Amino acid sequence: MQVREQVFIGGEWVAPDGTGTIDVVSTHSEEVIGRVPDASPADMDRAVAAARDAFDHGPWPRMTPAERAEGITRLSQAIQARAGEIADTISLENGSPKQWSLMGQVFSATMVLDTYAALAPGYGWEDDRTGALGSPVKVRRAPVGVAAGIIPWNVPLFIAALKLGPAMAAGCPIVLKPAPETPLDGYLLADAVAEADLPPGVINVVAAGRETGEHLVRHPGIDKVSFTGSTAVGRHIGAICGEQLKRCTLELGGKSAAIVLDDWVIDEASLGNLIMSGLMNNGQVCGAQSRILVSAKRHDEVVDALAAAVRAMKTGDPLEDDTHVGPLVAQRQQERVKGFLDAGVSAGASAVVGGGLPEHLETGWYIEPTVFVNVTNDMKIAREEIFGPVLSVIKYGTEEEAVAIANDSDYGLCGSVWTSDAQHGATIAAQVRTGVVAVNSSMILDFNAPFGGFKASGIGRELGPEGIGPYTEYQTIILPAG
Repeated sequence: MQVREQVFIGGEWVAPDGTGTIDVVSTHSEEVIGRVPDASPADMDRAVAAARDAFDHGPWPRMTPAERAEGITRLSQAIQARAGEIADTISLENGSPKQWSLMGQVFSATMVLDTYAALAPGYGWEDDRTGALGSPVKVRRAPVGVAAGIIPWNVPLFIAALKLGPAMAAGCPIVLKPAPETPLDGYLLADAVAEADLPPGVINVVAAGRETGEHLVRHPGIDKVSFTGSTAVGRHIGAICGEQLKRCTLELGGKSAAIVLDDWVIDEASLGNLIMSGLMNNGQVCGAQSRILVSAKRHDEVVDALAAAVRAMKTGDPLEDDTHVGPLVAQRQQERVKGFLDAGVSAGASAVVGGGLPEHLETGWYIEPTVFVNVTNDMKIAREEIFGPVLSVIKYGTEEEAVAIANDSDYGLCGSVWTSDAQHGATIAAQVRTGVVAVNSSMILDFNAPFGGFKASGIGRELGPEGIGPYTEYQTIILPAG
């Protein structure tokens, strides 16, 4: 039982304003495993004030980029020292399988921080130009101000790093609000921040519910909001930021398609990668390739291979080394995904594997890993983000039709193409209207390249040098001629 009684504000552990608490429940045992304060709006006010003071009067925005990079590196190292503890904690909080958590939940986060530590010193912070009338002009990338990071429960530390890395590189103090389902890893992150010897107020970690999160978004002391989560909530946050002319980055939902071309060779490694692209982290990934597009010519062969591989996956305790699929984050999520399974059958789809709740598990919010066939792209299971271990196989005729099906979606986050001809795969990938498309890979992002979506999948980009831009404002300084 992990019990925390304070919040991390201004570089210190301080008592919360109120007495409310958040109980953290194991996704496997359904028992309470932790308790933290449920921060109040007053706590958020204190956190924003600390970040504001760090920006307006503190050393962080005034340090050189190389000095800030050293701070980012210290934070990365402090997280790495706690890697095993953080990975197991996240598995308990959201059901992420242990064999995925260490790399997918923790080391991926430190790799993001290391990427920004490397980028910061050489980033184009200033550009000297000659003005139209001959005067010297200096174009600066000034820090945007105080940022708010709203963190979801599915990959909490990694997504926190997507906010922390560029904000720290740009000189922006930040207030992080972990999700109420997964606050414990946020506290371990705060422990690492305290150890990293950063100036007070540069990073503040305050776990709270949705209403207090909205208070943070609306706070006049916040200059920029970065949110990762559902499209519905993203629209609401975007509306608030639009009303206040507040900068925002929104990384939202997806319904990504994996296009399997006729020349794809099925072997154990490639099949495992295809399945991983859809079922990683129990399918609780915004970029999951949950629509598998297969030609009529290869349909039965691919389905048989998918079914056999998914059937062999172990569903169970996320802390066991050989578990492939763990529980979902909450009972409400289990019920939601079960509703999608029922909707698929009602619409005429058939589950060749799974399709229900595992009978061998007495506790935990589990869903059987499922493969649907006889799916058409107008069905609910093909249109809406399920966020669970569910794959839908959809037939196509020609490659042009496959691209059209992939693009026939409200979302546009990720996609993939599976082929023996990588160059042709890249040609197909360029026709897919999503922010990231992988060829023969389960990767949904690259730390050195921009990540984000088209359409209802969001606004703005994270990762790569492009991820720093949203935490800056252009400032032009016109100098006298001569």
